[in-house]
Amino acid sequence: MPVEQERFASLLGRAVMDVWGDMPRDIQEALFESAMKGRDAEREDLARLLHSRHPRTAHPAKPA
Repeated sequence: MPVEQERFASLLGRAVMDVWGDMPRDIQEALFESAMKGRDAEREDLARLLHSRHPRTAHPAKPA
């Protein structure tokens, strides 16, 4: 990706992270799945980061 596109992608990524908790869940899921395509090893790390920044987006614990 050319340098200018990388710069704008980074800016958009930061903006998405800033407003993540205000987005509808279906948009969050679509963006998350797009970002994690082919990056299975990083899924949990990104989920933890987003949930730590926006606690209301954390899924409730699964029943035992």
